[in-house]
Formats: sequence, structure tokens, C-alpha cells
Amino acid sequence: MPISNLPRLNQYLAFQLGISRREADQLISQGKVSINNTTAVLGARYQKDVKVVVNGEKVSGKTIYIYLILNKPIGYVCSRRKQGNTPTIYELLPQKYQTLKPVGRLDKNSSGLILLTNNGKFAHQMTHPSFYKVKIYKIQLNRNLEPLYQQMISDYGVMLDDGLSKLHLEKLSELDRKNWQVTMSEGRNRQIRRTFASLGYTINKLHRIKFGEYSLGDIKPGKHKVINMR
Repeated sequence: MPISNLPRLNQYLAFQLGISRREADQLISQGKVSINNTTAVLGARYQKDVKVVVNGEKVSGKTIYIYLILNKPIGYVCSRRKQGNTPTIYELLPQKYQTLKPVGRLDKNSSGLILLTNNGKFAHQMTHPSFYKVKIYKIQLNRNLEPLYQQMISDYGVMLDDGLSKLHLEKLSELDRKNWQVTMSEGRNRQIRRTFASLGYTINKLHRIKFGEYSLGDIKPGKHKVINMR
């Protein structure tokens, strides 16, 4: 096979280690990757049956997929890079899980269930609209939600800049119109907050408790649980 038709080394490392190609390039440029005992260079290609070593450990060629649930506290961002002094969710995870990627996100002021994995296919199936994964949140508004607005959101939807937003709302208490359970299958950026903001409401608390078949359960804030996939 011509060398130009071989996969790039960064592509191979990204797949095997569950990292981005950019992160793979960083490992290569830092001299942490070798091919058959020779330090790899940027732009190198991967050939079958060569020995690839990263940080002294051989890359086996077979990815072990990892899946975990994290109960994200308020005040953390779903990013590997800090945004100023704001901590990231990776500061809550052991070193061995630092390469996992979040499946969908929660903003800094939201909390609850975050899935992380190194399986790109799983992430796609959980987030692409065609797979219709239900997500459930508990929210608290700054004031009581008017019945008319409840009906508007649940039955007709609210038009946002990026399209119609329709959410299913359930009261958490018959006497309380500030606290609601929200069920949705879409995943547009800050969709719940923007929906209520368009009607003059502010969400004081937003906490995700379910994503598809995965529930937060009794996982404490800042803690995680590894999922044993069938």
C-alpha cells in the first residue's frame, strides 16, 4: 500500500486512546510517541504490525471502551481547558479518566448527570437527534410559572432564534409553581434556559437527573460511577 494511503499516526492514536487528533499531535511533538523504538514525528503514518509506544506503554491496537457517569456540581465547565479561574470537570476525575470526552454538556451554572466515554460511536448515538434520547431535568424558576406559559411551552412550543422549543413540564408539587421537572429529547445549546428567558423567567437551578437509559441515582456531587456495559 502506498504510504500516502496509510492512516496518519495521530488518527490511529486518537482512536486507540480516545483523545483528539490535536492531543495526539501534542504527544508526538513532545517526543512521547515511538514507532519500532524510533521517536515518531508529526505527519508520520501508521502501518499494521509496527510497535507503537506512548509514554513507555505499548498501544495494544484494541481499544478498551470506558463509560462513566459524573454528577457535575455547579461552578465547573465541561472542558479540558480552564476558563479563567473556573475549574473543569476533569479536576474531579482520576488521571486514568482524563482522556474521556463528555457526551453532551452542561453549562457552568448547571449541575447533574454527565456521561463521559472514549467511544465515539456511543457518543454519537446519545447526542444525535435521530436517536431521540430523552433527558430529564429538575429546574427552579425565579418566580411562579403562569399557567398560560406552562401550556404554551408544553403544548405549542416557544419560538427561539434556532427554531421551535417544546418541552414537557411536570410540577414537582401541586402547591409549587417555581419547581418543575422538564423532559426533552433535543439538545440545543442552553435550550431550557433560553426557552424560559424568552418568556421573562430566570432559571435559578438546573439539574439533570436522566439521559437516555442512564440515571444519576445516588451519585454524590463531584463523584462518578463507572458503567458496566452489557
